[in-house]
Amino acid sequence: MQFRTMATMAALTLAATLTACGPNANEAADKAKAAAAQAADAAKSAASSAVDATKDAAKATSDATKEAADKAAAAASNAADATKDAAKDAAATSKEAADKAVQDAKDAAKK
Repeated sequence: MQFRTMATMAALTLAATLTACGPNANEAADKAKAAAAQAADAAKSAASSAVDATKDAAKATSDATKEAADKAAAAASNAADATKDAAKDAAATSKEAADKAVQDAKDAAKK
């Protein structure tokens, strides 16, 4: 936006200068006004392109963040399942060891 303002101010300054300087001043002023309008259109087009690029970048970032969050949630779920399975296995092994210890104690008491 600052570029657009500067281009407009420069064109108006040029138009005022040319108006005050000679017989072809009106023609030169018209050319300066046309150049200023073209510069303003170019600046507007550049700003629009920048806005579109920013929107595209924001969407890509959002999509990547969502994908990363989904992967993290899946990994956390898998870790929870693995922990649950490990706890089951540990409980089963502990029960087997306790049963064997009880049986060994009974066998020792019989002797």
